[in-house]
Amino acid sequence: MKRVAAVDCGTNSIRLLVADVDPATGELKELDRRMQIVRLGQDVDRTGRLAPEALERTFAACREYAAVIKGLGAERVRFVATSASRDAENRADFVRGVVDILGVEPEVITGDQEAEFSFNGATKELTGRPDLARPFLVVDIGGGSTEFVLGDDSVWAARSVDVGCVRMTERHLVHKGEISDPPTAAQIAAMKADIAKALDHAEEAVPLAEAATLVGLAGSVTTVAAIALGLTHYDSEAIHHSRIPLAKVREITDRLLTATHAERAAIPVMHPGRVDVIGAGALVLLAIMERTGAEEVVVSEHDILDGIAWSIAG
Repeated sequence: MKRVAAVDCGTNSIRLLVADVDPATGELKELDRRMQIVRLGQDVDRTGRLAPEALERTFAACREYAAVIKGLGAERVRFVATSASRDAENRADFVRGVVDILGVEPEVITGDQEAEFSFNGATKELTGRPDLARPFLVVDIGGGSTEFVLGDDSVWAARSVDVGCVRMTERHLVHKGEISDPPTAAQIAAMKADIAKALDHAEEAVPLAEAATLVGLAGSVTTVAAIALGLTHYDSEAIHHSRIPLAKVREITDRLLTATHAERAAIPVMHPGRVDVIGAGALVLLAIMERTGAEEVVVSEHDILDGIAWSIAG
């Protein structure tokens, strides 16, 4: 087995997985998996630049991760950077900081590469399940973008669109510098229209209606699942491979979009960094389910991180 470290730096969060991976048997043994909300994409949609305070939050998390990687003795490290750092004018500052701390250069991957990593990470455990029909549509709802990838044993089609929980919140729910609490009907309608346009764009490359099983990834989806399951604390084992019906997703989305900041923050499983963006994230998930005709979403805790780990060991 090879001991590897995978880092996924997105628009809202940065995550680490250290695992022992055996490509011959398809076994991945997790040693450490952690996440920090750093909001790297703070205001990048408006300014086109990574904010200095966002970079410092990200570098602080990198320093913590470097200590974990060293302590566990990972042989190889791969650092993948996604939506926000693809778009930013000052991404060279980001690259230089990561190299100084972790000794590896962040790979600013394309949306299609991101989708393929997510698909491989999410579906490796599902391929032998007789209760789940194929093909799978894996949907990774991030902070700045959402990846759609359709496939079976391999990827058939993929597309990344610029719709995510942070981007939608900043684009539609901020008024005079403050997030609406709760959003107005007009703001929600504008957000729905933006998401629908993005789904049209996704369908140009990925035949969404062909999906037999919808697999949902990332924090917006796992948070909705945790609420649906009535968890009093975040329990990744309970969430992993849970199946959340469309009606429940619709009910939770309505609840989140009509709640105040304080009411959302009081939900036991709500991470403080998701309080302001979870309504938008849930709405993206709901729109995808309605567009594809999915009666449920299968929730996976294994995602792009696991796909990155497999790519190192392969």
